[in-house]
Amino acid sequence: MLVPLLAGCLRVQVSMGVSADDRVSGQIVAAVIPANETDKGPQLTPPSSLEKQIRVQEYKKDGYVGSQAFFSDLSFGDVAQLSSMTDEGAGSFQLTLTRSGDTVTLDGKADLKSVPAQGSDIQFSIAFPARIATTNGNRDGDSRVSWSLPAGEVSTVRAEVSYADPSTRTFAGWAGIMAGLTLGVAIIVGAMAWMMRNRTPVARAPKSPSPSDT
Repeated sequence: MLVPLLAGCLRVQVSMGVSADDRVSGQIVAAVIPANETDKGPQLTPPSSLEKQIRVQEYKKDGYVGSQAFFSDLSFGDVAQLSSMTDEGAGSFQLTLTRSGDTVTLDGKADLKSVPAQGSDIQFSIAFPARIATTNGNRDGDSRVSWSLPAGEVSTVRAEVSYADPSTRTFAGWAGIMAGLTLGVAIIVGAMAWMMRNRTPVARAPKSPSPSDT
């Protein structure tokens, strides 16, 4: 992810939630103190490939104006495309989400050296579907972490969490279903065999005479 930041009294708020299926939803606020009455602030524009998953609306709050984007059901790869929502800026926020086995890692770098500190409010938060193992952010609970990124500096964000790879979990689920079906078929076949068994009494062979009967 790369979100360029406009110079000036700036407000950027990025919040995300990651589901157990590795899908990402959240919102982005990009706003500034307007220079005049016609200043609408930064305008976020969804990339064409994600138009159905991102909704943008006007943002006006606390004297800031700009835009607010809501996104849902993004893959880890889709998150990187958020960089094209605006091409204006002096600072930047680079963010990646990667998976290795059952471990998901968040890495990010915020270069805000050219952003004036006065009047700037830059926040980032993310929630995971499991307890966060390690992070350099502020824990807001077992599975949520946040950062307040200082303007005029370069900051890093990092978090690591472990939960089952959804592709592995899906395979395991199908394996369980197939095992259940196999067991069910075996039970049915066995029951049918038992019900259809030959129930005719078996005729006993004549008893051979013993020597004492002769």
